[in-house]
Amino acid sequence: VLRFRALMIWLHGCFPPSPHTASLAHSRPSRRGGDVRASSVTSCGNHIKSSCRLIAFNADSADVVTDLDFSPFDPLLLATSSADRTVKVWHLPESGQDLPSCPGVTLGPEGCQVDALQFHPTAAGVLVSGAGRVAKIWDVAQQKALTALDPHGDLIQSVAWKQDGAFLGTSCKVSLGDMVGPMVIAVSPLLFQSIQGHENNKDSRLLWMNASDYILSVGFSQVREREVKLWDTRKFSSSLISFVLDTSSGGSAFRSRHGLELHLCSPLVTQCLTEGKSKGAALVPKLALDVMSCEVLRVLQLTDGFIVPISYTVPRKEFHEDLFPDSSGPVPASSAQGWWAGDNKQVEKVSLNPARRPRQPLPSCLMPRAQREELAPPDTEQPNTRPGAANRSVSAEPSRVGGTLLVWALGWGKPLTPSLLSPPGPSSKFRHTLGTLLPRSTHITNLKGLNLTTPGESDGFCANQHRVAIPLLSAGGQVAILELSKPGRLPDTAVPTIENGTPIADLCWDPFDPQRLAIAGEDAKIRLWRIPPGGLQETLLEPNAVLRGHTEKIYSIRFHPLAADILTSSSYDMSVRIWDLQAGREALCLRGHRDQIFSLAWSPDGRKLATVSKDGRVRIYTPRRSPEPEQEGPGPEGGRGARLVWVCGGHHLLVSGFDSRSERQLYLYDAAALTAGPLSVLSLDVAPSTLIPFYDQDTSVVFLTGKGDTRVFVYELIPEAPFFLECNSFMSSDPHKGFLFLPKTECDVREVEFARAVRLRQSSIEPVAFRVPRIKKEFFQDDIYPPTAVCWEPALPATAWLVGSDGQHRKLSLQPKDMTPVSAAPQDVPLRKFVPASHYLEEKSDEQKKEELLSAMVAKLGNRDDPLPQDSFEGVDEAEWVGLRRG
Repeated sequence: VLRFRALMIWLHGCFPPSPHTASLAHSRPSRRGGDVRASSVTSCGNHIKSSCRLIAFNADSADVVTDLDFSPFDPLLLATSSADRTVKVWHLPESGQDLPSCPGVTLGPEGCQVDALQFHPTAAGVLVSGAGRVAKIWDVAQQKALTALDPHGDLIQSVAWKQDGAFLGTSCKVSLGDMVGPMVIAVSPLLFQSIQGHENNKDSRLLWMNASDYILSVGFSQVREREVKLWDTRKFSSSLISFVLDTSSGGSAFRSRHGLELHLCSPLVTQCLTEGKSKGAALVPKLALDVMSCEVLRVLQLTDGFIVPISYTVPRKEFHEDLFPDSSGPVPASSAQGWWAGDNKQVEKVSLNPARRPRQPLPSCLMPRAQREELAPPDTEQPNTRPGAANRSVSAEPSRVGGTLLVWALGWGKPLTPSLLSPPGPSSKFRHTLGTLLPRSTHITNLKGLNLTTPGESDGFCANQHRVAIPLLSAGGQVAILELSKPGRLPDTAVPTIENGTPIADLCWDPFDPQRLAIAGEDAKIRLWRIPPGGLQETLLEPNAVLRGHTEKIYSIRFHPLAADILTSSSYDMSVRIWDLQAGREALCLRGHRDQIFSLAWSPDGRKLATVSKDGRVRIYTPRRSPEPEQEGPGPEGGRGARLVWVCGGHHLLVSGFDSRSERQLYLYDAAALTAGPLSVLSLDVAPSTLIPFYDQDTSVVFLTGKGDTRVFVYELIPEAPFFLECNSFMSSDPHKGFLFLPKTECDVREVEFARAVRLRQSSIEPVAFRVPRIKKEFFQDDIYPPTAVCWEPALPATAWLVGSDGQHRKLSLQPKDMTPVSAAPQDVPLRKFVPASHYLEEKSDEQKKEELLSAMVAKLGNRDDPLPQDSFEGVDEAEWVGLRRG
């Protein structure tokens, strides 16, 4: 079932028009709509659409929304199509109200997934949808199909109405000869003509050139070049113009934006590179432009984390009729039944001049006429085109409804009612975390024969500050040992390995002995190997010791965080065993599991052990006190896998798992009240791999990613609501096979690096640094680096821990001797004072501000050597970070 939470709705006011001209198309980061998690699903749709009031975009969710469109006559009427084979039409509320949980109308189901849809440009409540090989035209109010157009030879890829509403264009795949067929259909009477458009069937789009007889198609050539063709539908035998833009693999994740000015003699093509890869783009309707600022066009770019408004303005001082010809008005020319009966009336044009702007009704086709008239405000205006529109204010916090549905509230000149807004929540000082792949000179390349089928309970490989151990694809359970201090290309010949003698279930390094490696095999044995100080020079065939006790295959193994020579393991025999490696025997055996043990983790003080199991339970043991669990609580519902880690000083547990719909989720528990269930549950995305958490005790930041993922989620965890403070994710262009973190001492504190990881790819190992952007990096950022635990030294021996003793690591300062803490840095006199925007709005009139802007632009054009103001600044604003010194 399609759920509306798979879309996010934003109000336009969250993204004020950019002051930049077309040549400086991007708006500044402060003008972007952030906290966006755009969908990565490939669909025929554009992933983002805009009305005069709202922006809707496809978000990461278990539900796949394939296309969406706003009605041209009702800015609150949204149609969506989905993989569930239906079309749903939603009448959205005014800002600040709860979003609907059910659609106003459901059309279908169709015989297959609905991939494309578009509202009619002149008739109210007429909608075309493309599903499989059939395009249907719907009367939304009557909830019935007016006709089904089925002249298509293969899957429909796009649909487009001509501006006068008389013709419909479609493009589709054609299986024979890998052709794509643009097709023009006269919907009344029913006639059609078609032509081969592009020679590759990857994807295609159509666009009518206003109300003319020309149609533009975009597709791929036989050699996968992106090409544009212009057609005259009166002479549909061949294209008038054809030219290649570039070479691309297709899809919407591109960084370039092309502008076309079409002439029959030759096209004029301009290109602008964007800062981030686009998931989609949408044009803002003409009626929503800020015409008093001479904004002639606004594009909304959807990226992974932002909606970026790209504004095109002409530097003039007032409204100019020549820039803004009359545009289609907000009142439909006919009803659905009238249009289908042959009414070809056109939508009345309206002036974009605010002085002559007509009142805009809300004629939703889902409401009775009396109710529509009652809901229409008495003096409805286009808010961003009336005088003083630049003084509008935007509410600071979104109103959250359900999982991923966000509605941002907008006030024009005054804030919304406070009761409609949530109080501002805390933010993380790590929210600007930047994950950086270190230079290629630090990589180990030319890896061959990786074993990519290690069990889900294993991390896939293991690493310490000196070396990595990587299972290889071989019958004998080979493990390659590679020295991190020796980057570069590996020889083409075979490297020395460990011959484990049986397939590998899990492996890990001893934290207190970087030369000792423990390997769990599928034969229910644990083998301990010792690596020479300089690395492997020859193949190892015999382990130093073998631990026997489990009766079935082992799931995972973990060393104790404080006591030397203590190792724990879990097995298919549903037991957890604790080993004394010094004595070479089993010391303790824990019971109580009724199904597969997904994960186990020691508490930071080493007193307790937590597990999460396929039986849907999270358990906490005090191993030296009892072999039975001390506490049990409900765990993730899904049985696909789970991981857990102790967080917040050992007072909470973080569990990553799946819900019953296979959505990846995070569960935060109070470790003292496990039976009460999770304190908070956070839904992330839908993916097959279990999220593996790494928690940094010094910063309370958790990193989460899965084998085969391209994204590393980053959150700061706090012990009170909202619990999860989201930080910037690390994104990679290709999936990693594993992702592990190194000790804190490997971080470069001079670059404000607070975490260092190694990323395993198909043929290489690459270090990744996670840094916090700071301005005064010459000072030691002591708010980021508290004294860290010396986790590479044991706090006590195994014998002492087994008889009941406890210990703790000593602390070590990471501050270099030649650096001064930022908390002790002298306070500089600020170079500039930041004054609220309201100060300028109160002091200066609109005409004064426009005059100053124009003068500044003219002065800038007169001296091209004059640097831009932002060139003199570095990083984020000093006030934001310096304020953290006492934090």
